[in-house]
Amino acid sequence: MFDSEVFEFRPESCDRVVRTDEERALVDLPAEDIAGVPAGLDEMEPGPFLSVILSTIDPNTVSGYDRVKVLRARERLVSHDNAGFYGVLASISDHMFELDGDLAVADEAAAYEIRAALRLTRRTADNEIDLANVLSSRLPQVGQALADGKIDLRRARVISYGTCHLDADTARQVVDMVIADASRLTSGQLHARIRKHCFEADPEETKNRYQQALQERKVVKEANTTGTANIYLTDLPPDAAAEAYAHINAIALSLTGDGRSIDQLRADVALDLLTGQHTHKTTGKGSINLTVDLKTLAGLDEAPGELAGYGPVIADIARQVSEQQQNTEWRFIVTDPTTGLVVHNGTTKRRHNKEQGRWVTARNRTCVSPGCRMPAEESDLDHTKPWAQTGHTTVDELCPLCRFDHCQRHKHGWTYIPIGGGDYVWTSRLGHKYTTSGRPPP
Repeated sequence: MFDSEVFEFRPESCDRVVRTDEERALVDLPAEDIAGVPAGLDEMEPGPFLSVILSTIDPNTVSGYDRVKVLRARERLVSHDNAGFYGVLASISDHMFELDGDLAVADEAAAYEIRAALRLTRRTADNEIDLANVLSSRLPQVGQALADGKIDLRRARVISYGTCHLDADTARQVVDMVIADASRLTSGQLHARIRKHCFEADPEETKNRYQQALQERKVVKEANTTGTANIYLTDLPPDAAAEAYAHINAIALSLTGDGRSIDQLRADVALDLLTGQHTHKTTGKGSINLTVDLKTLAGLDEAPGELAGYGPVIADIARQVSEQQQNTEWRFIVTDPTTGLVVHNGTTKRRHNKEQGRWVTARNRTCVSPGCRMPAEESDLDHTKPWAQTGHTTVDELCPLCRFDHCQRHKHGWTYIPIGGGDYVWTSRLGHKYTTSGRPPP
């Protein structure tokens, strides 16, 4: 993990020898004498050298722009150290296997050992050994990406959990399709992409798992330490769940203005509906956006559809929804499997018309702010250029921003520009740039 031409460790004293004068000067320089961060900090591989470099930097003495660089470097180093930690756990399990010759017994013995050594619960110790084995043997690409600082532990867990139901070979194929982009996706986006590829990897297994999970659907009630209670509906059909949520949301939006937050309104509406006390009238039941390609809709393919605010759904669900439209307004976006492009149109009116709104939400199906997955239908349509400057409105100048991110970007001075294909480059207050897209991942 480090360049042998740069580092040398002396076991007898654990001294570090810096091989070049430039590196020696940099490492020995007191933090208060550093005007900024070293050139190329964002590209430095995690390991002993990066650790020493970071130990010389006081983030309170550098610019705001450079503090973000230090943060990213620290994250890479933490990921690298996490990979080392789980590598040691895996080596303990390997040693137990050498002693006993039985994998199950070895994992059990290793978990029992680290449970005592690290003061863990039994379940936590088991889970830690399981993850260590995934990173070292089942999904070595994930372990390597963690060691290289390309992903963090959160993403490693998402990938491990999201592929645990697949056989090892299929799981590795799915990982190969997501690992390169994992670092630029939030954990939620990564989870959705993994689900989509798992659906595509084995449609029949996916359908069977879906049907088995439906058999486990239930309502769960639990008490909180605050004296309140929770109610969960689990393992529901995603289309029905989306329709129920859209109905609750539509009623809640019709009640805004009485001092309750939208979350409080949704909770109150749901409880009124479940207890039979709902008396409010609404003009609609909300809208839902389902995207499915033409071949799947025609039954010629089993590619998953995309349900706004939820993520991938199996092909059967996509077809059922298109065939059994109920009272809720469903917006169907049928895409070309090869391009997925939408038609351009525009108007000179300041307010976008309904047709423009539909095309914008077809192109960008979620808020386009970095890391946000709010459905476009529940977001504002923002002008990338102020209408006062252009005097017209086109779909190319509109993009969905959820109300929170819409306010935050103006409040904190973020800007963004479209770069084509539904993608945008955002510039933060501190000057960092981030490329985003409101389209579902490929």
